[in-house]
Amino acid sequence: MADKLFIAETPAEVKDAKGLHLITQSTPNGQAVQIYLEELAEAYGLKFTTTLINISTNEQKKEWFLRLNPNGRIPVLVDNSQNPPFPVHETSAELLYLLKEADKEDKFGFKDDFERSEALQWLFFWHGSGAPYQGQTNHFKKAAPEKIDYAINRFHNETLRVYGVLEIRLSGKYTGEPREYLAGKGKGKYSVADIKTWPWVKGWERTGFSKQEMEAFPHLLKWIDRIAQRPAVQKGIGEKYSQS
Repeated sequence: MADKLFIAETPAEVKDAKGLHLITQSTPNGQAVQIYLEELAEAYGLKFTTTLINISTNEQKKEWFLRLNPNGRIPVLVDNSQNPPFPVHETSAELLYLLKEADKEDKFGFKDDFERSEALQWLFFWHGSGAPYQGQTNHFKKAAPEKIDYAINRFHNETLRVYGVLEIRLSGKYTGEPREYLAGKGKGKYSVADIKTWPWVKGWERTGFSKQEMEAFPHLLKWIDRIAQRPAVQKGIGEKYSQS
């Protein structure tokens, strides 16, 4: 299989990596896996390596990359400790792979079945609703060659709607008990659900939402600030992953 996974054009640092290797760019999706790897490094001493690519050059559409992820999207996690090496694509799948393979004590997951289900629900909520809506908001506001008011307004409002869903959860509006994190009993526990969601939501200002609009989500704003204080989070979005 390795002879099918890697070709001559595959960067040496990818095919010669000894363990976990992340191919990434520091977009919200890239940052989610970057953050989790940095959290695992801090918690367990996990070793991993990275390759940074520039998706504006369409490097992710080249054959060497498509052999790892036919969808041509970052990030991609390659586990070279497996024989043959095992590639994982889709951010949420990568988080869950790391949770099973590298987070043996469930420091960022849950052993209780109901708490684990909560984490999966919120992870998939952002994967299937929040990220696509906010991504389309960014696209139609900034990248689309034609400014289509309907598309801009639709995705702008849908992103605010899902922010409102997170606010309901964190505020305890229907439970009477405010939460610090998305999943887990009581006030919750920082988990892969938060790690998946945070890199997107913290970019609300760049997406084009006003401070006045965000005033409707006070618990969400506190959640953003709470997670931002974590050293591994700062490392996961920091200089290590920046490109000149």
